[in-house]
Amino acid sequence: MSQFTISQGILPEGRSAIHVLLIDDNISYAKTAQSQLKQFEGTEFKITWEKTGAGGIEKLKEDSTIDIVILNYDLKETTGLDIAREIRSLKIDVPIVFVTTNKDFGVAVEAMKLEVDDYLVKSEIAGSILPRTILNVLNRAHLYKKIAQVEKNKIIAQKKTEAIKEVVVTICHEFNNPLAAIKISTEIISRQKLNPLERSAVVELDKNIRTIEKEIIKLRDINLSS
Repeated sequence: MSQFTISQGILPEGRSAIHVLLIDDNISYAKTAQSQLKQFEGTEFKITWEKTGAGGIEKLKEDSTIDIVILNYDLKETTGLDIAREIRSLKIDVPIVFVTTNKDFGVAVEAMKLEVDDYLVKSEIAGSILPRTILNVLNRAHLYKKIAQVEKNKIIAQKKTEAIKEVVVTICHEFNNPLAAIKISTEIISRQKLNPLERSAVVELDKNIRTIEKEIIKLRDINLSS
């Protein structure tokens, strides 16, 4: 078993093979890539080959099981940059690895702008380089997604906390205004001539008002400290 294995969770449950979409009009390289992937021990690859960029785009649109795209820059009808640009414009969230016949720094820079995940030169792709690159890219993409999910959960939790705080502030405000009016009315009543039963009722009312005030203060303090 190779040390370059699929991290847990990269593939959906029930799937054991990495689905690779190879977009390359060179049948010779397509056969070479298929051979390199089949020879890599410990990992199963399912390979779909498309000779044209347009065909590759259509395959991505119709097949959601594709895990990664190996894209030749030197296509006859267009360039890999154009295809990568269209993939990104369609919001298809799939890692892309460029393969080219020659090193070109300018192409590499443009590829990075399009969030292409790696860049390989065909003449340098020997042995297990291609499958290792695919696994590294998928593991990295999986890690980024996990980090993004953690950040998203943090934001959601923060927004929930903020929403709760707003509700608490509203509750305190809604209670305080009528409570203040009741307190004033109770004080006015307490100054009047009252029989023992009425006096007892006013005292009980005043006691309950003070209890409510204390609970509101507790609620406000908890909200401020959280």
